[in-house]
Amino acid sequence: MKITLDHLTKRFPNRAKNKPDVIAVNDFVVEIPDGKLVGLLGPSGCGKSTVLNLICGLLKASDGRIFFDEDDVTNIPAEYRGVGIVFQNYALYPHLTVEKNIMFPLENFKGKDKLTREEMKKRALEAAKLVQIDQLMDRKPAELSGGQQQRVAIARALVKQPRVLLMDEPLSNLDARLRLQTREEIRRIQRETRITTIFVTHDQEEAMSISDLIVVMKDGVLQQIGKPQQVYDDPVNLFVAKFLGTPPVNVFHGCIRAGKLYVGEDAILLAPGMADQEVWCAIRPEGFTVDAAGPLRCGLSAVEIMGRDVSVVATHPALDSVQLRAIDPDARRMDDEADAVRFAIDPEKVLLFSKADETRIRCELK
Repeated sequence: MKITLDHLTKRFPNRAKNKPDVIAVNDFVVEIPDGKLVGLLGPSGCGKSTVLNLICGLLKASDGRIFFDEDDVTNIPAEYRGVGIVFQNYALYPHLTVEKNIMFPLENFKGKDKLTREEMKKRALEAAKLVQIDQLMDRKPAELSGGQQQRVAIARALVKQPRVLLMDEPLSNLDARLRLQTREEIRRIQRETRITTIFVTHDQEEAMSISDLIVVMKDGVLQQIGKPQQVYDDPVNLFVAKFLGTPPVNVFHGCIRAGKLYVGEDAILLAPGMADQEVWCAIRPEGFTVDAAGPLRCGLSAVEIMGRDVSVVATHPALDSVQLRAIDPDARRMDDEADAVRFAIDPEKVLLFSKADETRIRCELK
């Protein structure tokens, strides 16, 4: 099922008198391919959940259209859109068993779609097997772990055999290890069912790990859509560059002068053919290599060794933040009591942005 959002806008009345409406989603244009898992990503309050509620019909669009394949569903009630929804808080019925929780949506089928009790039980068992909880059918939600409850919620959404599956931050209530396990399960289930799925999250690592495509939002406006690695490597603006990546990108006040890229007083790379100008210089953590002869001179704060990862925490007067964080496995051999550190910079990991509007400046650095 292909989903097309055509200039979708949602306005809410402002509670303050004589104030303009609050625009939660602003002229949103996105096409979600059939059978893909798409991560809808952005900071809290950017309009992610509003987009989800517009797609499923819980909210009515102020402007624009919503299409499922060629069908315009903009004004179709939520119950007739064929959408399965998984919420953040599971929303299970505490007095019902797992089996009855999963079966519950089937009891609302009417007319030609109405199922017998045996057919409902069969569908519920198939959905439970898909999420690997078929051995828990007689338990009630209070007897389940958080991860098991989330699987019940996913099974309940899938049992209707929906055309579209929507997930609104479904992992946010789980601990770190369980989040990892459950997101892998969500990816497996989506690949088996091939249901077009939209996964809302503010956790960029979560979105990048399981999504075929990610859609990055800010203040209700689409910023960028693409494959996760492509968006990470080639962000269209400084917001996207800063939002994606763990640790985050390191941003410096920089400038182009006489064909060289300067960070503070340090000429770190050649920038042939570029006009002199002020820029934002963003360097990914993996773009630094500890090198005694490197051009970027920094104050050393700490060397953090965390298993396979080694982070160098440093300072620089041109940084737009308090500290920079570099990832370099060879840094475990450096003197962590030194006052300073020098870095060589990988030009492939350097991103330049306009100081005026923070859009990407595309150039060749050496």
